[in-house]
Amino acid sequence: MSDSTPNTIILTVPGMGSDHCAGIVRKTLERLDGVGEIQTNIANHHVSVAIEDGGPDGDTLKKAVEGAGYDVAAVQADDTEEADDAEIEEAYLSQARKRLIIAAIPTTLIMLLMMPHMFWQPIPGYLAIIAVLAFPVVFLYGGIATHRSTWRSLKNGTFNMDVLISMGSLPPYLIGLVGFITPMTSFIEMAATIMTFHLLGRYLEALAKGRASQAIRRLMTLGAKTARVERDGEEVEVPVKELATGDIMIVRPGDKIPTDGEVVEGESHLDESIATGESIPVYKSSGDSVIGATINKEGLLRVKATRVGGDTFLSQVVKLIDQAQGSRVPIQEFADRMTGRFVPAVLLIALASLVVWLLIPDVMRPILDWGANFLPWVNPEAATPILAILAAVAVLVIACPCALGLATPTALMVGSGIGAERGILIRSGEAIQTFKDVKVMVLDKTGTITRGEPELTDTVTAEGVDETRLLTLAASVENASEHPIARAIVEGARERDVTPGEVSEFRSTGARGVSGKVGEESVLIGNRRLLEEKGVQGLEALDDAMGELEGKGRSVVIVAADGQALGLVAVADTLKEESIEAIRGMHALGLHVVMITGDNERAARAVADEVGIDEVQAGVLPEGKVDAIRALQETHGNHVAMVGDGINDAPALTQANVGIAIGAGADVAIEAADVTLVRGELTAVVDAMHLSRATYGKIVQNLIWASAYNVAAIPIAAIGLLHPMIGVIAMTASSLSVIGNSLLLKRRFTRETPQGEAQ
Repeated sequence: MSDSTPNTIILTVPGMGSDHCAGIVRKTLERLDGVGEIQTNIANHHVSVAIEDGGPDGDTLKKAVEGAGYDVAAVQADDTEEADDAEIEEAYLSQARKRLIIAAIPTTLIMLLMMPHMFWQPIPGYLAIIAVLAFPVVFLYGGIATHRSTWRSLKNGTFNMDVLISMGSLPPYLIGLVGFITPMTSFIEMAATIMTFHLLGRYLEALAKGRASQAIRRLMTLGAKTARVERDGEEVEVPVKELATGDIMIVRPGDKIPTDGEVVEGESHLDESIATGESIPVYKSSGDSVIGATINKEGLLRVKATRVGGDTFLSQVVKLIDQAQGSRVPIQEFADRMTGRFVPAVLLIALASLVVWLLIPDVMRPILDWGANFLPWVNPEAATPILAILAAVAVLVIACPCALGLATPTALMVGSGIGAERGILIRSGEAIQTFKDVKVMVLDKTGTITRGEPELTDTVTAEGVDETRLLTLAASVENASEHPIARAIVEGARERDVTPGEVSEFRSTGARGVSGKVGEESVLIGNRRLLEEKGVQGLEALDDAMGELEGKGRSVVIVAADGQALGLVAVADTLKEESIEAIRGMHALGLHVVMITGDNERAARAVADEVGIDEVQAGVLPEGKVDAIRALQETHGNHVAMVGDGINDAPALTQANVGIAIGAGADVAIEAADVTLVRGELTAVVDAMHLSRATYGKIVQNLIWASAYNVAAIPIAAIGLLHPMIGVIAMTASSLSVIGNSLLLKRRFTRETPQGEAQ
């Protein structure tokens, strides 16, 4: 899951629920000597720590994190088996549920007793009863983990969220005990309620985050558990983790492909929706590559394993998503600066509120007189110490850095999960922020706009010549050649139900043409210059048609028999079906679309005109693509994205502000890219752009909401207009609203959403 190097230790910290928590963990570990780069991922609660020579071991890291107030569920060295994250997460959720239930039952009883005691008939021994009921909530199984975390955090010089909850629950309980000595308002009910709502918020947050990260969890469970393989001439069933490269797997109809491989025998259709997002099954036969976890629909296949373990496509996808969810978006620096100073600032504001209420209550009471007109919990007649305590506690419990800390990672979690389901893998949060500002989209031609394989596109016959005869002679001779154009002519003839005949005396003249005898006829196929040299007649009659086809970017050969031109056969690298639609979608997004290709100007311009490209740069050598991207960046600013699929595209993909690799292309291109389109369709670029803009939009919305909430709520609490119990509910609601807002992305990007603007 987490990408590790030979000197990496991975800690699983279930309580690291927001970027605020992650920041505390990072700062704690950075204090240790011998610690290098630290990566935190709140989606799977991993902390990946690069250890320098002579650096700390796993136990030392664990003690440091626990000292900051966070429990460590697992310590995983790079050479050990991965921890079972799902099991750890379920244990954490189960523990949160138990704590909530144990706190909720006595707190509910306290609420049921409080109502008649306050508004109907005083209950004898009421204070003693609620003190006993609240004790386990505040001090034992309900609150002990929170207070332990607070103590560790303060001892370590850090301030996590639990500090505010402890300060908001312990003093009210202890102050409430004064009622046994002298009559006063009880705060014990408030202490129990604050702790219970805090535990409810933690539980609901864990549930909601589980929903947000369900895409990666679903991917992790989709692979086959066992595989049928041939061993010593027999078919045996083995666990997938025991597969080795080169094993021959037997895949029956309905089975999942156990691991990435190549079909060596059989044919079938595979459901590759897990990888590409496309529900239409894909035909596979001998020589075709297959992806692990895809489903065999009908035929029996024998598949040779080519990638196993962490090298498989599914494992790489999970790593990419994990990397994206743990990455940081530049805008997050704003939230980091705020949350880093947040808890100390809140403690100071709470103390200031307490002091102000105690020193100048007469100045503050008119505010309460005004608020009492529309806020039922405001009581201006309460004693000054009571009002001071209420205001200070309200400040402590209303302030929540978690909402700010959840703003970015939850949106990234949901966005990257949606992308994975649609065959769009975004490597980093930075790419999401950069992608939304792209103004220029650079496309490679071959393999990106076009299929990358020549196909027979046109035939032109001389007067009195039948097309079937033309194709029969051409395919018969070309069938003896391995040249790509020859293969295209043969395949094209077969698609038109023309079967090649036998050829004898076959000869090739290199790039100029081929010749041979088909039956009694001497056939010559090649360019005009070759046929002129051989004295072929009737060439002039085909010149106009030849010029027109070449103007469209076709590669044209002339077919002659016994010294007479019979017609033309044209071959071209044909457009992908979705190219026109994709470029139309890019224009709708306001993008300037540029095609950079090594092809000649005429062929490039023909393709560009057909699909609607804005600008063409032809004859660009592979090493010249980087300079071309750099020139576009100088003209249009740092807003240039490039789509490519070949090895020669990798440097240009790296140079572009956002590199986009077609998933069917070379591994090195995918490695160099910020975004990978698994299904290899250009329309996915438009989908990726929409997803990027929508995800970034959610991040901004979340940050605005969380910031506005704290800016508005803390002053209201400080002047005494917000009851602490209302505050703790609002605090929980603010965190859940950020998670809920991120989850709304799923409604915009469903399976039914057509390519183009999301619903």
